[in-house]
Amino acid sequence: MGTGKTLNGSNIATEHSVQQITTRTDSREILANARRDIARYHLDDYFIVDLDAHHVEFDSWGEILDRLENPVLRYNAKTMTQDWPNARNVAFSNHSVGMTFQDVFGRIPHQAELAEYVEKTDEHRDLTLVRRAMDSMGIKMQVVFPQPMLEMGLHPDKDIATAMMFAYNRWFTETILPREERVKTLLSLPFHDPDACLKMIAEFGETPGVVGFMIASQRHEGVHKNVYMRVYRELEERGLPLGFHAGPSWGDTMTSTMNRFLSAHAMSFVTCNMTHLTNWVINGLPERFPKLKLIWIESGLAWVPFMMQRLDHEYLMRQSDAPLLKRLPSEYIADMYFTTQPLEVTIPHMLEATFKAMHAETQLMYSSDWPHWDFDVPAQIAGLPFLSEQAKRNILGETARKLFRL
Repeated sequence: MGTGKTLNGSNIATEHSVQQITTRTDSREILANARRDIARYHLDDYFIVDLDAHHVEFDSWGEILDRLENPVLRYNAKTMTQDWPNARNVAFSNHSVGMTFQDVFGRIPHQAELAEYVEKTDEHRDLTLVRRAMDSMGIKMQVVFPQPMLEMGLHPDKDIATAMMFAYNRWFTETILPREERVKTLLSLPFHDPDACLKMIAEFGETPGVVGFMIASQRHEGVHKNVYMRVYRELEERGLPLGFHAGPSWGDTMTSTMNRFLSAHAMSFVTCNMTHLTNWVINGLPERFPKLKLIWIESGLAWVPFMMQRLDHEYLMRQSDAPLLKRLPSEYIADMYFTTQPLEVTIPHMLEATFKAMHAETQLMYSSDWPHWDFDVPAQIAGLPFLSEQAKRNILGETARKLFRL
């Protein structure tokens, strides 16, 4: 794969007889099959919203550090990037060792870096990369998430975590969001600090393109604690959805016993959201905040029927432990929203049963998780034989259109 020039000087993808994906391979070539899917499934006829995609913030890390409000933290971070070459793109982040296993030791290199050629213009490089991916997959709108912020929930210095979240959100809403109306975001909250959460919502809650807020699920705070009720009430009153975005951890109590990245990746993305959902439901938060829309992101779907059955079973034996509930836990879960990625497709009849249990036609929303190594293209939904045409349209974008008033 290489790049050529048209007569007007723009870049085009040039195919070679032998294709090799490297960190410099053009996104449009990596997504060539997704491009073909547009014609195969008539995806141009769908309003497709990608509820979970990421960009390459670490390439712009210096710009984000420049927006640290505290001058001492800003100086310390910039000094770190100057004196420690390996910290240039990760200073003050909580980049975990497990993250570097995602490229399978170079076999899926685009996860490590999107170093493809982008012609230098006045436009930010990230915008070009986001548009290439959206156009290749037939996506009309994309909710872009802050990848490094997903690790901040386990940051050892909470003050730095809070400062970095504000710095990132200011950078993204000033640099990326205003320049592409097809890009939206759920901004990450410094959930360890309820007062900072309220400040974040006040600062960005009415920013165009901010369609809600997000909690990074890899954290040890209990979502049911009373200190967070003000945060939920503020979001509910503003009509802003709240997402819980799962993430990897290879150093938590259980995953630290695992000797393979596969094991830690399979479990850590699920157990964090299982924990928060359990606390949310059993402590009656759906009754306290009935209008607050919840979204569970990047945990797959296979765990949802399990949670419905398990919590119902336990609740019916110990209802006194959940006095605020007026319905079965499974009924509250069925009112929540979920994203598709990663879609567990290996046992089709179990996937179909999962869709039915969770009311997927109205509660499930497509997500790609691009550019991560396990991303899913829209054809994953468009090609499911057990879905009606309307269900496909809802999952691929219509449910998101209603939820976010797009």
